Amino acid sequence: MFDLLISSAHAQANGAPAQSPFISFIPFVLIFLVMYFLMIRPQKKRMQEEQNFINKLAHGDEVYTKSGILGKVTGIADKVVTLELDGGAKMKVLKSHIGGSAAALFTEAKK
Repeated sequence: MFDLLISSAHAQANGAPAQSPFISFIPFVLIFLVMYFLMIRPQKKRMQEEQNFINKLAHGDEVYTKSGILGKVTGIADKVVTLELDGGAKMKVLKSHIGGSAAALFTEAKK
């Protein structure tokens, strides 16, 4: 460890140019930008699309929950959605647990 300190001090004493502190931060900035465009931005976009879908829910929409239950929307409250399941059973689910449109799910499966 002392060898490293001595060698860097020796290099500076010999007239070697010192590296700018700003240049040492460039790799960190580049890593952050890559992380932002590959991970953070797409996740924010997906969350915004999901929130828009939940806000546009209407009676009669066929949806699926994040736990895999399919149903038709029969009631909407502030935080709760009532789904009518196959056979006429009704179930209350939190809006945040609605995964998406069942129609879109079936069209993706046919492709």
